[in-house]
Amino acid sequence: MADKGTSNELAPVAQVTDAEAAAFKLDSHLVKLMWDEPFFSHVLRTVTKIRTDAIPTAGVLAKDGDVKMWWNPKFLAGLTTDEIKGLLKHECYHLVFEHTTTRRHDPHKVWNYAADLAINSLIPENELPKGGLIPGKAFDELTEEHKANMGEERVRRYETLSALIESFPKEEAAEWYFARLMENDDAKDAIENKPVEGEDGDADGEAMGPAIPGTTDDHEGWDDLSEEERELVKGKVRQAVEDAVKECDKKGQWGSVGADTRGKIREMISKEVPWQSILRNFVGMTRRANRHSNVRRLNRKYTGIHPGVQRGYTSSIAVYIDQSGSVSEHELELLFGELRNLAKHTEFVCFHFDTDVDEKSEMTWRKGKTPSAHRTRCGGTCFKSVTDHANKNKSRFDGYLILTDGYASDPGPSKLRRGWVITTNGEVPSFVTREVAFKMKAPKNTQLAA
Repeated sequence: MADKGTSNELAPVAQVTDAEAAAFKLDSHLVKLMWDEPFFSHVLRTVTKIRTDAIPTAGVLAKDGDVKMWWNPKFLAGLTTDEIKGLLKHECYHLVFEHTTTRRHDPHKVWNYAADLAINSLIPENELPKGGLIPGKAFDELTEEHKANMGEERVRRYETLSALIESFPKEEAAEWYFARLMENDDAKDAIENKPVEGEDGDADGEAMGPAIPGTTDDHEGWDDLSEEERELVKGKVRQAVEDAVKECDKKGQWGSVGADTRGKIREMISKEVPWQSILRNFVGMTRRANRHSNVRRLNRKYTGIHPGVQRGYTSSIAVYIDQSGSVSEHELELLFGELRNLAKHTEFVCFHFDTDVDEKSEMTWRKGKTPSAHRTRCGGTCFKSVTDHANKNKSRFDGYLILTDGYASDPGPSKLRRGWVITTNGEVPSFVTREVAFKMKAPKNTQLAA
């Protein structure tokens, strides 16, 4: 996406009244998507939808370990029903192909173009908002008035980029389109809206002629993720896509997703993120900074007057272990082995639970102190008891993990960051849509006891 304020920032937006925008409801379109496009519906149900006028169109962004879709009602109210469906599919594809969690190539504006070209290849043209980027389709022809206002150099850039995109085949990867765009200096300069020599710096691009077609949605914030957050969200999205693939295969209903695209999606989810990595990133996301005085450290500002300050990062995480019999001793040992590596900056407080939490089972695990993997209960499973216990202790913990096979009822809303560690033979619960959840896998050549 171009910098804010440039003429080729985003695809054109239809003008609607404030009343039309206020009356627009996204839910009806999401329900229609559920019936017409089950794959996209399954993926998007894991995304938090936020109605806002803070961005001009729409966009997906990973933030605070969650995936969010912002959407501007003024923009969506100006689209047809088919175009809204296409926009929802567009945002979903950004997630599926990891455009939000993979670092953008420089220059970012060119990469944004490439990402949209790749995605719009997979969506019927009648479902795309007008003015978007489509491989194989030239831009609108310039009028003589436009040419006179723009000047020879900008006209040349416009026509060069138009011809290049018209020559592009459909259904290539974003990296392919990026490489082709970077090979052409005129095309690159057009996308980046670089100034023309001798041109008035205050010139209004829109006044000079039609804007270079821009991206369909807003890509701001894609690079504002820490590595921990990036990997955590990547694992979460892949799990959502994997679940969607399983559900669509089971029912034999993929909607408009063609065989070639299904193959690309399967290829993406085959690039597995190790569950240990997701666990580490979940723990890292809960850490808080702490400061304390240290007389052995110099205060650079007031040397000899005040002690220095030592900074560190700590967290306290509750670990709730399902006692229903679904968690094997070997799986306990496997989880504890990973937590042992994370205990340097994190305190883990372990509890056993079945239909309620056994507070007598509490084990505080700090660096150098390892709890034993033993069982104290053998009843049913109630996740709500865990949530109630964690909520009651929200001032004590920074987050919590639940080790379980996933077979139990909805746990209710949590006041703390909640993560799910699913056993090797378990299933991610259907109610887990916006939280971190991952399945354990035994190391190669290792068999876990049932």
